[in-house]
Amino acid sequence: MGKIICLMGKSSTGKDTIYKHLMAEQGLALRPIIPYTTRPIRAGEQDGVEYIFTDETGYLELRDTGRIIEERAYDTCHGLWRYFTVADGQIDLKAADYCMIGTLEAYVSIREFFGPGQVLPVLLELDDGERLGRALAREKAQKHPRYDEMCRRFLADSQDFSEGRIREAGIVTRFNNDDLERCLNEIQGYLKKEL
Repeated sequence: MGKIICLMGKSSTGKDTIYKHLMAEQGLALRPIIPYTTRPIRAGEQDGVEYIFTDETGYLELRDTGRIIEERAYDTCHGLWRYFTVADGQIDLKAADYCMIGTLEAYVSIREFFGPGQVLPVLLELDDGERLGRALAREKAQKHPRYDEMCRRFLADSQDFSEGRIREAGIVTRFNNDDLERCLNEIQGYLKKEL
């Protein structure tokens, strides 16, 4: 039976970079779970790669047909943005192991949907000063930087990934991403034991 790796952490902890490395690791043979979002596409993103981009109407159609596994909504400086995972045929735990990027809420909901033994948490951590520097560099690279939204996300992370919420989610293993190679080696060692 396959498992789902739920990669999570505060903004700018390197989730996308770690995800790309894990997906490229042939020894793990992971398949992606591509989430949906109603937020605007960023420079360098491709529809169907990082996210499946939709609008509020598309979200409502999926919700009304009972296909949403988990969802989160953020009242951003630019309006309501939704992120959600859909039962759309992407996931077949009889056939493979999967990897996704999510939040603590997403992890808990995915675990409830598929069962506790089917979902492995991978929580990334990084010093707040380093995270802020990374977030600012990423935002500067955008065609239309949204510094207000970057700041909102950065501050919201303190509540979203509070120690209490991490404990409630039952997560004990954490990975500090201050050195990419070391962090990847630790995560790969953990996954090879668990998968």
